[in-house]
Amino acid sequence: MDLEYFIPVIQLCKQYEVEVSFFNELHRVGLIEITAVKKDQFIHEDSLIEIEKIIRIHRDLNINLEGVDVVLNLLEKVDHLQNELLKAQNRLQRYEGEL
Repeated sequence: MDLEYFIPVIQLCKQYEVEVSFFNELHRVGLIEITAVKKDQFIHEDSLIEIEKIIRIHRDLNINLEGVDVVLNLLEKVDHLQNELLKAQNRLQRYEGEL
C-alpha cells in the first residue's frame, strides 16, 4: 500500500497533544477512517481539516465525541441549507431581472 498521502496517528497525537485512544475512539464512532498497516495506524491527509474541526469542538466546547458527531451533522445541514438559499436567491434575481 502506498502511504504517500497518509500520516501516522502517532505523529498526529504529538501534533495535537492527544492520546492514540482519542483517534481510536473517533474511528469507533465513525468520525474518521484509520488505515492499519502492520502494527501502525495512519490517517489520510484529506481528513486533517475534519480532525482539526473535531478537536476544536471537543476541546473548546467541552463536548463528548457523540455530541461532536451531532454538531458536525448539524453544521453539514446548515451548510446545505445555505447553499439551497443561495441558489434560490440567484433564481429570484434572474426572475426579477426578466420583469
